[in-house]
Order: sequence, then C-alpha cells, then structure tokens
Amino acid sequence: MTKQTHIISNKIIKLLNDTVVAFDATKTSSYQKIGDLIGNARIVLMGEATHGTTEFYQVRMKLSKYLIQEKGFQAIAIEGDWTSAYPIHHYCQGIGRIDDAKEALNSFVRFPRWMWYNTDMVEFIQQLRQYNDNYKDKSDKIGFYGLDLYCLTEAAQAVINYLEQHDPEAAKKAAKRYACFDHAHIDPQLYGYAVEKKLKKSCSADVTTQLIEAYYLAYQKLNIENDLDSKEQQFYMTQNARVVKNAENYYRAMFEANQNTWNIRDQHMADTLQNIMSHLETLTNKPAKVIVWAHNSHIGDARATEMSERQEVNLGQLVRERFNTTSFSLGFSTAVGVVTAASKWGGKAEYKLINSPLKGSYEWLFHQLNEKNFLVNLREKNYVTELLKLSHLQRAIGVIYSPETERMSHYYFSHLSYQFDALIHFDQTQGLTPLK
Repeated sequence: MTKQTHIISNKIIKLLNDTVVAFDATKTSSYQKIGDLIGNARIVLMGEATHGTTEFYQVRMKLSKYLIQEKGFQAIAIEGDWTSAYPIHHYCQGIGRIDDAKEALNSFVRFPRWMWYNTDMVEFIQQLRQYNDNYKDKSDKIGFYGLDLYCLTEAAQAVINYLEQHDPEAAKKAAKRYACFDHAHIDPQLYGYAVEKKLKKSCSADVTTQLIEAYYLAYQKLNIENDLDSKEQQFYMTQNARVVKNAENYYRAMFEANQNTWNIRDQHMADTLQNIMSHLETLTNKPAKVIVWAHNSHIGDARATEMSERQEVNLGQLVRERFNTTSFSLGFSTAVGVVTAASKWGGKAEYKLINSPLKGSYEWLFHQLNEKNFLVNLREKNYVTELLKLSHLQRAIGVIYSPETERMSHYYFSHLSYQFDALIHFDQTQGLTPLK
C-alpha cells in the first residue's frame, strides 16, 4: 500500500465510521431501513459475497418476508436451474403431491447442491408455504422460480412430458428434434465439444424451431383455455423450451473461439426475469414485483467492475438498463469466518476458514470499522460514497474456495458506489449447513 493509498484508506475508514448504520439482523427496524431505501422499486436484487454463508441467506429470507408482507412482492427468483426450482414453486403454492420442504429441495441434485439443499432453505420455503396457505386465489400466492440454464436435458424432457399429455403428435416432433442432442444427457458439454470438433451437427436449428412451435402451441391452447392453471402450464412449457435453446447455445459456445458464455448465461437470467414479470402481470393484472437471490458478481453492475474490460455484462447491469430506477441492488460482504465451499469443481462441501481480507480491499476497510455489522447507503450523496467510487479490490467466493491463490482466484477491482445501491457487511460469518 502506497503512502497516498494509506492516507485515502484512513480517510475512508474515518468517514465510514461516521456514516454506516448498525445492522442487527434480529430486529425488524433493520429491514424497515432497507425497505425505506428500496422505496417503490419493483425488482430487488439481493446478493451474496459467497455461495456458502448462512448470514447472507438469513438476511435475504427476512428481508424477502418483509418485502412480501409490507410492499407486495410476488415472487422469488434464484440463481438456480429453472427445472430444479419448479418443484419448490409447486410446494410453496400447495400444488401436487410434495408436502415436505426437504423433499421439494431434493430437486437440486447438480453440483453445488448445498447452495439450495441446506437448512436455511428448508426454513425459508416452509415460511413461503405457510404464507401461501392463507390465500385461496393462486394469483395471491408467492411464486418461486429459477433463473439458470444448466438444465438442458431436464428442460427438454419437461417439454416432451407436457406435450405427451396435451398434444401427442407435437410431443413426437419435439422428441425427434431434441434427439439431436444424442448422448448430451450424460454431459451437455460433450455436445458442445462434439459440435466444435465437427463430430456432429449443431442442434441450434432444431431447438429454435421447437421454441417457435412451443409458443404457437401455447397461443392456441390459451385461446381455448385461459384460466390461471392454463396460463401457468403454458408459461412453464414455453420457458422450458427457451431454456433448451439458450442452454444449447451456452454449451456450444464453451468450445467456440470468441464466445462469452458468461454473457449468454446472464442474458438468459435477465430475459427469464423479464418473462417471469410478464407472466405475473398476466396472472394478477398489476405491475409485477420480484425479488432475486444471486451472487454479487451477478447482481452488482458489471460496468462498475473489471468485468466490463472483458466485455462482460451481468444481470445487475441488464436490470438497471431495462428497469432503471425501478430496481434496487443490495450487495453483501464479509471479512473473516467460515464458508461452505468445495476445493474443486464437483468436490464435496467443506467448512473452510476465510482468509483475512487483503490490505486496501473493501473488506479490509470494513474490517477496520467500529461497527462490525452494518448497512451503508451507496445512493446517498456524501463524501464517503464519492470516495467509495474509487477502485478497490473486492472479494468474491463462489462454490470453490482456494485460499492458497486468494488474490488471483477471488479478488477483482470494483467501484462500490456504482456497483450496488446499498451494501450489508457482516464482519464474521458462518458456513451454510447442507442437508444430509
């Protein structure tokens, strides 16, 4: 740290000590303060600095509950697969045979399972179910959706399953088109590799044709049956077809030069969020209000980070561009403690000690403050938010934590005041508890 940087850091620490608001996760008043900042926003993006910190989940749960009860939010959309989240949507709404929260979460089988198959999530979806049980009208019940696209095979099968029940001839056509993927059900990456090596033809035309037909079939069906159940079924079917199309593009792009799979994925998330909002407006005849749970790297504005130098966009940037002042992004951070993470892709969940933050990073600055858990309003016009526009390192721990390569693996430069609208810092945190 240079002398000038040291002086600036000390100035920021002093100003932060005078500015931040103590955050007590057990008090309703803490959530009321955030609610005041959120105002009339219709999309609230809630982040996380790791994929395995229980404090982040607990605060998102309590804030979501507050926003549902006090501001009329209608749905939760998570950084999880569309097909895996849908059984939870059914559980929360009291649809189908699943009547146990843990069983509903069993739909998450792909690595990293603990992200959603954990004790905090059991508590959360039980609360959503209890809330929904107070309402008979489906349009009043809270929905639960997944924004992600990794579930190519499951989404394709869901399209076929639906059509087999409602249009057997269309189901045969869909099965034939999706058969193009051949052995991709084993690992969709094999499909992308085979196409790149010219061992098989691309399925792009087939999945695009099927998506167009899915929309046409949904339009026909809704002209005959226009009740809430039919609208929900058509939405699920067409969104599955969209997942297949975008997942095909994603897995093929993994092996193509000059393709950015990050952008494909986050564009899909943003489009899915927009589709969910349109669907909710169709069901309720009023402006939709949705809460999103995803990593800071997805919900913070990419233009405020070094991601923009790599021509990467993210969900947070796209939401701001599309919804402007009707969105609100809430980042999270931690300094020390324990995180639930793996040591390698596909590895088991471990409790891992978090290294002390690097000097000069945002986490290091926050670690120096008198308040250990606090909220900082980054929209407020003052000297400290101006200083927080200066570039600092920020830590991001995903499903893998590699403390031995901390700087290269988990830090990137960002301009905090441009990245989020507000941020909650917990100085010491604990890891999620995966379900057995």
